[in-house]
Amino acid sequence: MSGGFDSQPAHEDATVWHKVAARDELEDGQVVSCPAGQKTVALTKLRGAYGAVDNRCPHQGGPLGQGTLENDKIRCPWHGFDFDPFTGEAAGGPDFDVRVYPVEEREDGVYVGTPAPAPAPRTVSDVLVETMTNWGVDTVFGMVGHSNLGLAEALHRAESDGRLRYFGVRHEGAAAFAASAYGKLVGRPAACFGIAGPGSTNLLTGLYDAKADRSPVLALSGNVDSSVAGKGAFQDIDLLAAFADVAVYSAMVRSGSDHAELMTTALKRAVLERGVGHLVLPDEVQVLPAAGARASGPAGRMPDLRVAPPPSALRAALDRIAAARRPLVVVGAGAKFDMPAVEALAERLGAPVLTTFKAKGQISDQHPLACGVLGRSGTPVASWMMNKADLLLVFGASFSNHTGISPYKTTVQVDTDPLALGRFRPVDVPVLGDIGLTAAALLDECRAGQDLVDQRAEIAERWAVWRAEKARRAAERPPGRVAAATVFHELNALLPSDAVLAVDVGNHAYSFGRYFEATEQSVLMSGYLGSIGFGFPAAMGAWAAAPERPVVAITGDGGFGQYLAELTTAVKYGMNITHILLNNAELAKISDEQRSSEYEVWHTSLHNPDFAAFAQNCGAYGKRVDDPSALRGAVAEALAHPGPALVEILTDPRSH
Repeated sequence: MSGGFDSQPAHEDATVWHKVAARDELEDGQVVSCPAGQKTVALTKLRGAYGAVDNRCPHQGGPLGQGTLENDKIRCPWHGFDFDPFTGEAAGGPDFDVRVYPVEEREDGVYVGTPAPAPAPRTVSDVLVETMTNWGVDTVFGMVGHSNLGLAEALHRAESDGRLRYFGVRHEGAAAFAASAYGKLVGRPAACFGIAGPGSTNLLTGLYDAKADRSPVLALSGNVDSSVAGKGAFQDIDLLAAFADVAVYSAMVRSGSDHAELMTTALKRAVLERGVGHLVLPDEVQVLPAAGARASGPAGRMPDLRVAPPPSALRAALDRIAAARRPLVVVGAGAKFDMPAVEALAERLGAPVLTTFKAKGQISDQHPLACGVLGRSGTPVASWMMNKADLLLVFGASFSNHTGISPYKTTVQVDTDPLALGRFRPVDVPVLGDIGLTAAALLDECRAGQDLVDQRAEIAERWAVWRAEKARRAAERPPGRVAAATVFHELNALLPSDAVLAVDVGNHAYSFGRYFEATEQSVLMSGYLGSIGFGFPAAMGAWAAAPERPVVAITGDGGFGQYLAELTTAVKYGMNITHILLNNAELAKISDEQRSSEYEVWHTSLHNPDFAAFAQNCGAYGKRVDDPSALRGAVAEALAHPGPALVEILTDPRSH
């Protein structure tokens, strides 16, 4: 039955009348479930008369309107109990009677009267949500389901009051990736939300991405009723055990808990430890009354983490700088919010600046000291300058084996995390301190007149060589396909300088690292987890975090195939995301790895839909490109489109 019919308040009796059916819509002998305001009734037509009783069977909540009429009684579809459709009397005795509601048959339809809704009581869930919003968490991605309805209703009330935004996704994994990307972009948490059992376990991959890349996220899990937990009930799993490794903090919210403080602890640890804070809410706890309970918040709880480096470590670093002639700066994602200080130091020293792949875009490739990405996804400019350096100043990088930081060079490593210092091998000077403060302190103490090689001309020369090679590759014309270098040549010209770029995992990512020259764009990726499928959900998170900025997802067909349905989420919420999809009909990176290992290529081909047509079916802009001459126009149209837009580019799996 339609839930959009009119509701008309009555007068003295405080009854609200709801149109629940058109005249003659029901056949005689039929029972159906009908929304009547916030109530649902089982509406029956029997021998020309209408009756309405509460739809919820008192035994286990079975929907009476989905039952059958037998012997003039409504038979519950779950357990077979019988109820009179006009009086609500139960065959099992008066203890099981269901409530009856008045019915009127009017000229324009059948109306049911229900009591005016009572004001919603304040619940434990309201306390948790108010605490969450006090901490500045105003964005939630998730799926509403049967074991999180109490918390969902609190989120609904907060959304209605303008305190948060909720985005309902098609898969909880997308919710977790979106929240992780949100935290990576702005440094503060969003929330992801799921039900007991599979809804929460679906969050885990995205949350491991947050753990690996040190992104603050709040995860909220509904759970089965405490009375059946641990007994093998439907969707009953030990969520604390499941989340023990991925979360920096995971707790069960119980009836006697200090509810606000649990939320505050989860968020404080997520922010300070840059990881996942997780709460599990049993079904019955979510709706416990909490009329007098006070919410919590961050006031008086958060320290200033901008700690200056120890003088001895600072002096050791300065001594190494004083002895160097060709110093070089490497920046990782940990330096993201401190780049002005790092750039100022590099400029004082005339030091080339290389980034890890995760840190791509943190310095413009147009800067005269910038050399692009170092490592497997990097530029020959960066590797050339690395080989020439006699001192490495490394800020906020973890020395992953993919990065290619030379183990043979004298190294000063600066990080806020003591465990990151010398994580994979000893470094000459480990410096524990805030990156911005440390870079500023080094700048203040650097001696003037140091005998340094001016490396700017060499950097410019190496860029000229590499750009000539990129142009040659961009001019290639594989039949019916577009070379990857061509794609990024055009994107260099078209993508706005203030865009957020969410990049997936695969061959397209390697091409992006090499060929795309960042200006002021922010780049998001699944760095250390390297999870395929990250790109489009991450773009959703970026749009929620910065809707005023252009947001561009850059994915392959393999990655987008994992979260294809989230395009409908973007359409539903009007997310202005431009999606550049490189379709080579293959998991081409894996094919390359099989060849490199001298294996036969095996099961890496993909059977794809027409992604552009799919986008159009979802209500988005969609265009397919197989000719380089059409690429610029298609991308420009997509960027100008006010809403989700997808450009599917048929690319050559052999072009890198």
